[in-house]
Amino acid sequence: MSDVYAMGGDPKTAMNLVAFPVKKMEISVLRQILEGGIDKLKEADVVLIGGHSIEDNELKYGLSITGFIRPDQILTKKNLMPGDSLILTKPLGTGIIATAAKGKMAKRDTIEKTTRLMTTLNRNASRIMRRYKVHACTDITGFGLLGHLAEMVVGSGNSVRLYLKSIPVIPEAFEFARIGFVPAGTFKNREFRKNLVQWAPPVGDIGADILFDPQTSGGLLISVDSKDAEEMIVHLKQNGIQDASIIGEVIPSDKETIFVEP
Repeated sequence: MSDVYAMGGDPKTAMNLVAFPVKKMEISVLRQILEGGIDKLKEADVVLIGGHSIEDNELKYGLSITGFIRPDQILTKKNLMPGDSLILTKPLGTGIIATAAKGKMAKRDTIEKTTRLMTTLNRNASRIMRRYKVHACTDITGFGLLGHLAEMVVGSGNSVRLYLKSIPVIPEAFEFARIGFVPAGTFKNREFRKNLVQWAPPVGDIGADILFDPQTSGGLLISVDSKDAEEMIVHLKQNGIQDASIIGEVIPSDKETIFVEP
């Protein structure tokens, strides 16, 4: 659904896609997973119209979503404008926290807080951003913040300057990254985009791990006219999106680089 929200649309219908190890796992587990999906669909006013299921050795679950959008209002990730401000609506660190949870190192309240973030729809953020002069948008998932931002930068004829201190992060993620609870996908993300990013020395490896951390149901990354940015932040916070922050700016540069500063 976040893919639709990031484009400025509204999801309307869904189909379940399930692979389930019937011989290894109780069917009650699948029932709980499907109920969880239906709960979020109801919250989003999306109708479940069917689905497909197969027996597999590994549990997999997802939704195929169809949404509506006006053709003249489609947002893409390929329209960064010089002078735009970049807004992120959710904190980073869910991949690191999940890795720590698998290692039985994360406390219950940290897991619950992180779960709430991952189960929060980007619906409100999407509806609010449509009221402003937004030029580009994407949602942050498996490539991490910098991986998805790189997709916006490449081919744009612009560069981006980010400020680590302005980027919302789940506080516990820093400590877990420091002791090595970093998903394998983080290193793949860093390797793939290493030539596109320039780091100020104080950022360090921990900061890089945070910014490339694969997210599950991360927030929206919005490129908005700088004149609208502060008002949008106020509007987002008034509607419960407390972590929304201006994290950087778009600067004209044909080198197409992401500059990360402390």
